[in-house]
Amino acid sequence: MEAIIIIMTTILTFIVFLASFLIDKRRLINGFLFNIFLMSLFMAITYCAFKTQNRILIGFVLIIFIILGIVLFFAVYALIIALLINSKIVIKKEGRSISNLLTLFLAIGLIGILIWSAINPERFLPKEANAILSCVYLIGVYYCIDIFNFLVASLIYQFNKPKLNQDFVIILGCGLNKDKVTPLLASRINKGIEFYKKQARVTTPPKMIFSGGKGNDEEISEALAMCRYAISNGVPEEDCIMEDKSVNTLQNMRFSNEIMKKIKGSSVYNSIFVTNNFHLFRAGIYAKKAELKSQGIASKTAKFFIPNALIREYIAIAVMYKKRHIIVVSIILAIGIALAFVEHFAIVG
Repeated sequence: MEAIIIIMTTILTFIVFLASFLIDKRRLINGFLFNIFLMSLFMAITYCAFKTQNRILIGFVLIIFIILGIVLFFAVYALIIALLINSKIVIKKEGRSISNLLTLFLAIGLIGILIWSAINPERFLPKEANAILSCVYLIGVYYCIDIFNFLVASLIYQFNKPKLNQDFVIILGCGLNKDKVTPLLASRINKGIEFYKKQARVTTPPKMIFSGGKGNDEEISEALAMCRYAISNGVPEEDCIMEDKSVNTLQNMRFSNEIMKKIKGSSVYNSIFVTNNFHLFRAGIYAKKAELKSQGIASKTAKFFIPNALIREYIAIAVMYKKRHIIVVSIILAIGIALAFVEHFAIVG
């Protein structure tokens, strides 16, 4: 009976995740549901291993436990070292702007947490303060879970495989070097051209919409620069459309949506968008906000750039869902303050 319950729970968690993912791939909860499924699957494997005494399953479970133990013990130290090395590479290649120092800031923050843990200030504080401090730690746990859910949701969204029946391919802009596309932007255009040519081999090719306005430090619009690059790489001029008014991803989606509706005469059409892998999930959320049914495909990014970019992406998504975070943090702090009052009056009493 126990085995049936455990197996059915695993199947149920998978069905719930799959249903949520198929309904909308662009939801943060997909990461949470997938993590729940993985935990239930591991519990089912562990139960079956020790219930049946299968040596292969037991060996597999023990290896997983050993790996988790090593990760839990060394992860913070290894992460700090990796972040410091990455920050040095990013600064060398990209400069010292605030957005390029995020891995360094995170490494410093983790070092601060280790120092705090070593000092163990809780022993010097009254019980009331420790009650509130415990809730601060709980907030930290909440954000760790939220970050992990974000990373998993972003990862599984990368596996989107659009059909070769698209009417439009939207290329999202990301800044120019004066009037030239940067390597980061070129990777997006190349991915779009790859899909364009792949569809052209089997059916009518899609129109390519190059979306991006002109920044203060740019000589021309991103749309024009991308359009020129695409034409020079074999895309016919008649299949290139410029959207040169947008200044952010949400506007990319909204303005491109307006162009596609105008061309098709309705909101019934097939489209995808192209951006870098680290930006794909957030761009998908913006597409949803713009009432655009498009799913995304990802272009590759230089590996050294990904950690910094993912931190920036999470911060942006956290701001996007700030109401939820404010509510959760407020509830946890309220509980902490209530516990502090209880401790105080218990001591007084």
